[in-house]
Amino acid sequence: MDGKPESEPQIIPSTLSHIDFIDDPENFSYNEFFSRYMLANTPCLFSSKFTQSWGSRKSWVTSEGKPNWAHLLQNFGDAVVPVANCDVKEYNANPKEQIPLQEYISYWRDYTESACQSPKGCLYLKDWHMRREFPGENVYDTPVYFSSDWLNEYWDAITQDDYRFVYMGPSGSWTPFHADVFRSYSWSANICGRKKWLLFPPGQEEYLRDCHGCLPYDVTSPVLQDTNLYPNYNRCCPPLEVLQEAGEIIFVPSVWHHQVYNMVIMKSCTGIDYKEFYTFLKTIAEHRIRDLENAPQDCPPEGSVDTMAPGPQHAHFDIGKIADILLLLINNQDFQKVDKEALNPPPGELLSHLHKLIDRQPSPC
Repeated sequence: MDGKPESEPQIIPSTLSHIDFIDDPENFSYNEFFSRYMLANTPCLFSSKFTQSWGSRKSWVTSEGKPNWAHLLQNFGDAVVPVANCDVKEYNANPKEQIPLQEYISYWRDYTESACQSPKGCLYLKDWHMRREFPGENVYDTPVYFSSDWLNEYWDAITQDDYRFVYMGPSGSWTPFHADVFRSYSWSANICGRKKWLLFPPGQEEYLRDCHGCLPYDVTSPVLQDTNLYPNYNRCCPPLEVLQEAGEIIFVPSVWHHQVYNMVIMKSCTGIDYKEFYTFLKTIAEHRIRDLENAPQDCPPEGSVDTMAPGPQHAHFDIGKIADILLLLINNQDFQKVDKEALNPPPGELLSHLHKLIDRQPSPC
């Protein structure tokens, strides 16, 4: 006995600040996964190398990394799929309806072209038993690490059901806070786009229960900060936040509660992606470097220049700010995944050049 009231839950403290990233399939065995993650009940993220041979990676996505609407419509357009309305709460979930995939894709395209707005709300295709309906399609192969799958082994034996699902949705679609069926482990591969996962270790969900003992619908809602409704919220650890890129697989261990968002890529948010943003910074930097090179080395006679126009000190100031932003960009995890061979000059080389110019502070006139 530890002297605690019997009604107080036993909480497992969070000791993770990030999850491991498994890069190379050739050097990662099942035994290593089993001992380090399955037995330890710890999440991890597998690189896109583990899925590069999948049919869905090759045919469901265009060369630009967008959904291949033509392929999906041609092969599955008449399928009837379950679609949830993310804007409507119904018993800590979202209400669903069954519609043809071609109708959902038409909605999705219109929704995206209308700045993610629709009178129908934000609709999310989820829990579609695609593999069961189209068994001949080369969509994916179950990685050996997840071959011990009791639920699907059982359903396959009695040929009645399965827990293999396809999810598709636009930016902003999401899945409310939950743990997987029977509190089992799960794995999820992202074929296109990006997902954000909020993960809570086993037991931490007890701190998120309201005064009636119910778990929240949305763990990001400000209402959780109301101590009258959620008396233990401040005792809960912050969620473990994971960004899952295209092709990557996440392993979600048993009893880990989570909430999942489909994220928009940078270009959809701002009209500019990371490569273009680097080009933007480089272009302004080149202009300011040229201004410095063309500036007179000596101070001109008083009254001979327009003192209201930007001069060498302005160019030097801008170069300093560009260097600050470029350093943040270089250290950004998403930018680090960009193909640097397509960038000229390399970001590090440009930053080094800017720092040399910063050290040559022009004399005030």
